[in-house]
Amino acid sequence: MIRTLSLRLRILALFAGLAMCLLIIAGLALAVLARADDPTDPDPLIQAAMIAGFGITAAVTGLWLLFDLHLARPLERLAGALRTGSVPDATARHLGDLGPAARDAAAARASADQALQQAIADHAAEQQSEKSSLEAILADFGAGAVMTDAAGRVVFYNASAAGFLPGLALDRPLAGHLQTGALDAAQMRLRAGAPATDLTCLTTQGQRLSCRLRRMPDGLLLILRDRHVDRPAPRDTLEALRRHAATLVPMLDALDGPIPPALAQAIRSEGQGLARTTRALSQILSSDAPRSTATLTEIATGLPLAPNLPPALFQADAAQMNALLGMLHVRLLDRGLTPQLDLHPDHDGQARLVLQWAGEPLAMDMLEAWLVIPPDPSHPDLTGHEILARHGTGIWSDPAGDQGRLIMPLTILDRTAQDSGVTYDFALAARGAASGRLVDLTCVVFDTETTGLSDSDAIVQIAGLRLARGRLTGERFETLVNPGRPIPPSSTAIHGITDAMVDQAPDLTAALTAFRHFCGDDVLVAHNAPFDMGFLRRAARQTGAHFDNRVLDTVLLSAMVWGQSEDHSLDALTARLGITIPPQDRHTAMGDTAATAKAFLKLVQALQAKGIVTFQDAQQQARRHRRLIADANSA
Repeated sequence: MIRTLSLRLRILALFAGLAMCLLIIAGLALAVLARADDPTDPDPLIQAAMIAGFGITAAVTGLWLLFDLHLARPLERLAGALRTGSVPDATARHLGDLGPAARDAAAARASADQALQQAIADHAAEQQSEKSSLEAILADFGAGAVMTDAAGRVVFYNASAAGFLPGLALDRPLAGHLQTGALDAAQMRLRAGAPATDLTCLTTQGQRLSCRLRRMPDGLLLILRDRHVDRPAPRDTLEALRRHAATLVPMLDALDGPIPPALAQAIRSEGQGLARTTRALSQILSSDAPRSTATLTEIATGLPLAPNLPPALFQADAAQMNALLGMLHVRLLDRGLTPQLDLHPDHDGQARLVLQWAGEPLAMDMLEAWLVIPPDPSHPDLTGHEILARHGTGIWSDPAGDQGRLIMPLTILDRTAQDSGVTYDFALAARGAASGRLVDLTCVVFDTETTGLSDSDAIVQIAGLRLARGRLTGERFETLVNPGRPIPPSSTAIHGITDAMVDQAPDLTAALTAFRHFCGDDVLVAHNAPFDMGFLRRAARQTGAHFDNRVLDTVLLSAMVWGQSEDHSLDALTARLGITIPPQDRHTAMGDTAATAKAFLKLVQALQAKGIVTFQDAQQQARRHRRLIADANSA
């Protein structure tokens, strides 16, 4: 029945109940005094005072609990929901007509926002198509392109630039990736009036690049190209060495008559040493390979593949390599063999493409005869030998047991860097690098998965996403980590990471050194940050990677919006904000990182509406919630 009353009548009922309780308490106290035989006896007075004191305290406490449970907490939840743009839940039912009114207003706002977003999407469809086309063109642009603002901080780069300058990231100084002498001299030429100028510069890793620097309205545009090294390439010698090395050891097994074991071992050792030497020479010459890239799918089009091949990206001309492998495949089929293509990554920046089949090996003179034939009839001047020479590699027959194999090494590239496309935020140039507003911060949202929850446990996975000026930049970091110890089954049951998965993963030093380079001086954001930051900081002595960045914790930010009485777990927070975490991604480092990043972006808008605008404001408010969770900045 009380639910049908208005909010004013409900409050009146509460105070009427309090008044009735106080009257009853007063009546009990007077009854104790009235039953006293001697009015001057202090015992009845003490009893009456105790009844009155405890009774009034109990009544006021009860009224406070009712207010807290049915008014204060629902009001906090209602305020948080309105600030984050979500529809309030049913817990606002005790607020009378305020709850339904707020839900109606939120629903109307959501409907209006949806209509507005649809209108904007429809209006921008053509522009988005043109933008996507431009991004695709720039992503595949052969040269690296980096644009900076007037302060020299990166606001745009493409995949080629990321390959030339590892660790390149938005809102970071470009000077940290190049030795600045030549760059400073080129800028002086621009200030003297030149619209653009050429230069040769060195990366911090020592790579020499040919560059062109152009002045832009709000900064600079730097075009990067790998500097061609003019040197003779003894490819004929390399091919001869490779063929002899490939045939020397198998020939021993075909010789008639006994061979002294010591002599056989010496010949085999020399042959293996020759093979290692030619492999090293091949790696040196691979710097002359085409600057274009090709995926395994492009190279192997039309060829049967071995099962479960990993994705790979090669420094190769896709058309030439596919034509060569296709020709070899057809020739082997003509001999009654059924080859398939396999891939064996090496540890020296190369991978071996292997055409293998069940049956007798292919003689080197037969392979030599095939390589003098142009594999692509439309390019009769390009023989198999020429294709191999252009890629700084070769191919040889290498039997293995009852299998025949043709092996060809190729330079393999970092697929993550090449898949990054273009990364940009031109609005970064419009704000100062020193801005402390939460919406302007450059942050890395991250999460870790570990062997357990104690201080003695270890990290098994870490992931991070970069945010700049309130949006995801597309820059990401993710790696498994070999903890150097078995992962307990109870932990595997939560995050799904097994000992086999981390067996070949980088160790903690390599992983955290790379993650420290990814983070730079950006603000770190995590859910329950003291837990994750604790693992990073405890490992500093072992790894040398010190994480002294400023930290924001979405648990504390959630408490600033909804109050401490709410559930601030990641599941509860994302549910309140309408963020869905796919079940297969929950309790994975990247899955939880992505959910935390989305929650952080929504929380920042809500905090701004509440007047918490800067990092310093958030730090000041965090002190009010220390009972809920520690501040990772003071850990």
